[in-house]
Amino acid sequence: MSEFPMAETTALRILVIDDEANIRFAIAMCLESAGHKVIGHGNMEDALLETSRQAFDLIFLDVRLGNENGLDYIPALLQDNPWARIVVITAYASISTAVEAMKLGASDYLPKPFEHAQLLLLTRKVAERRQLERKMDALQRTLGSMDPEWDFPTSNPVWQDALEMARRVAASNAAVLIRGEPGTGRGRLARAIHEWSLRSRGPFTAVSLQSRPPADAEAELFGDGTEHAGSIGAIAMCHGGTLLLEEVGTLPMQMQPALVALLRDKEFERPNALNRRPIDVRVIATSDTDLEPLVVSGKFRADLHAALNVIRIDVPPLRERAEDVPVLAGRYLAHFAREHHRNIVAFTRDAMFLLKAHDWPGNVRELRNVVERAVLICDSDQIGLKHLPAELISGRITGTGEEAAGHAIGDLVPLQVVEEAHIRQVLASARTSRRAAAILEINPSTLFRKLRGYRSAEESPGDKPSQ
Repeated sequence: MSEFPMAETTALRILVIDDEANIRFAIAMCLESAGHKVIGHGNMEDALLETSRQAFDLIFLDVRLGNENGLDYIPALLQDNPWARIVVITAYASISTAVEAMKLGASDYLPKPFEHAQLLLLTRKVAERRQLERKMDALQRTLGSMDPEWDFPTSNPVWQDALEMARRVAASNAAVLIRGEPGTGRGRLARAIHEWSLRSRGPFTAVSLQSRPPADAEAELFGDGTEHAGSIGAIAMCHGGTLLLEEVGTLPMQMQPALVALLRDKEFERPNALNRRPIDVRVIATSDTDLEPLVVSGKFRADLHAALNVIRIDVPPLRERAEDVPVLAGRYLAHFAREHHRNIVAFTRDAMFLLKAHDWPGNVRELRNVVERAVLICDSDQIGLKHLPAELISGRITGTGEEAAGHAIGDLVPLQVVEEAHIRQVLASARTSRRAAAILEINPSTLFRKLRGYRSAEESPGDKPSQ
């Protein structure tokens, strides 16, 4: 027995647009008896007013509405109800009409006259799909609450502007080029644009083009020309959704004309096919390099660059938004402590200083990995210097005063700064304070007194360990 209620118990909001009153009445009687809510209109003006006032799950649309062609209004209906399924109904059935309806966004086609059983079967399929979509939405919200970066936390103005741009352009179908270093969250942002868009019900597929032989990249994108399952390629699989091309600057030159056709004409050609096929797919691309020098050198087509560069979003590296490190690190700590069942609540002041001072060449991805590693090896309720990788400490004075940040041994700095840095590094490596005191050849009480002095110098109102 299914864990969930049967799909037929899901009541749909249905709109019927047909200029024949008896058709509207017959559909309403049939579907209302199955528990659905049905509203009918005989003209597009009233129907569009209705869709602007309330949302519908399913719309039955007649092709001939007096002197008007109902198909012309499919985009307008979907603009107000992007999640709705549109079923075209007509007494003048033809293959060309069905194809045109599907290209405009209709999901099904029902020729007149039709039986009540046909109507109920079609509606049941829509109800089942709608129920699954609602469950997926609930699952995505649950997963989102478990993702430390689900809402892109930042107080950096450059990153805030980039996110605002992404939200503004999400509703369009324009190509987007996301530039930034690896590990900055470019793929995450691409998926967010998809989720914020009207295509969120459709598929999202990412294809990495880096270090791929041209034949492999072409087969993954366009298919391999066979009829085997999974051979149709990522482009065809993304119909109605979003295709992410990772590191597009490495796309082989021989494949670039086909991508231009995809972006410009919304068509693509499968291997061994005689004709191009129309496709509804939005393309988002990422690049860790500036594509313009590649265009100048002849390694990247100018028309492809222009087609991809309709909207460009630059993602700043983590070293340029150090103010975000405490918030991100705190979220990662909470996430991994929960995931690994560890009772760890904060970073020590020294550890947080080091995290903020680090350049993070691997960006957000590196920070995430460092925090997870620290959670796994931490032996107390706070993450300290000894739980951080040695490479974060080596070559850098790790005193918590601002004057110490970035200095290497031998720089022209006061002796006290060098002493503090050396003591902290020995503490991080020795694991215990007694072992550190032995290495430093000082009494443990002397070591404690020095550390207490460092902490006293650091104390300031409102400056508390990160939670």
